Amino acid sequence: MSSLLSVQNLAVEFKTESGVVRAVDGVSFDLKPGEVLGVVGESGCGKSVSAMSILRLIPCPPGRIASGQILFKGSDLVSMPIDQLRKVRGAKISMIFQDPMQSLSPLHRVGDQLVEALQLHQQISKVDAWKIGEDWLAKVGIPDAPARMKCFPFELSGGMRQRVVIAMALMLQPEIVIADEPTTALDVTIQAQIFDLLREMKSANTSVILITHDMGVIWENCDRVIVMYASQIVEQGTAAQVFRNPKHPYTQGLLHSMPRVKQTGARLASIPGQVPSPANYPKGCHFADRCPHVFDKCRAFKPPLFDAEENHQSKCFLVEPL
Repeated sequence: MSSLLSVQNLAVEFKTESGVVRAVDGVSFDLKPGEVLGVVGESGCGKSVSAMSILRLIPCPPGRIASGQILFKGSDLVSMPIDQLRKVRGAKISMIFQDPMQSLSPLHRVGDQLVEALQLHQQISKVDAWKIGEDWLAKVGIPDAPARMKCFPFELSGGMRQRVVIAMALMLQPEIVIADEPTTALDVTIQAQIFDLLREMKSANTSVILITHDMGVIWENCDRVIVMYASQIVEQGTAAQVFRNPKHPYTQGLLHSMPRVKQTGARLASIPGQVPSPANYPKGCHFADRCPHVFDKCRAFKPPLFDAEENHQSKCFLVEPL
């Protein structure tokens, strides 16, 4: 199956007081129609920056896409004129931000914002758009949706605001939904409802890029998984491959740190050391200073993504073919 989205050798840089730092370094992946791709890793590893780069939402300055291509149905979003890109944003590719106040205007009522988003991309009357907005607020679990449509964002709880943002992203039926920690502010019952909605959209051939710290969410919802560390993809494969047979020491550390049902009294495992600063990454493997299997070659050379098995890659010399 051909890829709906293909990110090729993406590099994103930011100007800082310490100089230019590379927040995303050589990231490449494909997304197929109807696929849910999970992206996992520690805070600051480049997950959100990679996702925001797809729609060119990186603030410039100080950030910029230094190199790479982002092909959506064969068209490069990196070089696409901004007026064409606006037609893609929301209608074709939508994004759910972790912080709903990044997406909602505090000066306009919720209903007016939903109506504006619909009318911007569809030839539809305000009355019909208002009804669609109400229906979607109900779908994401907001009680008394007609009344909430008339509220300003500050009149809603943080969880309700997040559900408004989710409704705004899903109601246009985009081909790709980028969900950056979409359910962090929600309780578990609403989380389940939101993931049910995403699964419904998957059945309609909508693709999802799901960014989260929750490995359980990744396992339950994703077809393939990308593991990022210190600006790079260190492992990628199917969910079964990554969870049952992790090849990179960092992925192994993440999985070992998950709590177990039968684990009583024992301390959770942790990965020793600190994530390196983007301004001072190691010369070789970015994980070398924290890796329990490190050897001289790891500190001297940057490993590429090796094929560990079919559709499963790891950026580690331990899986280098002999």
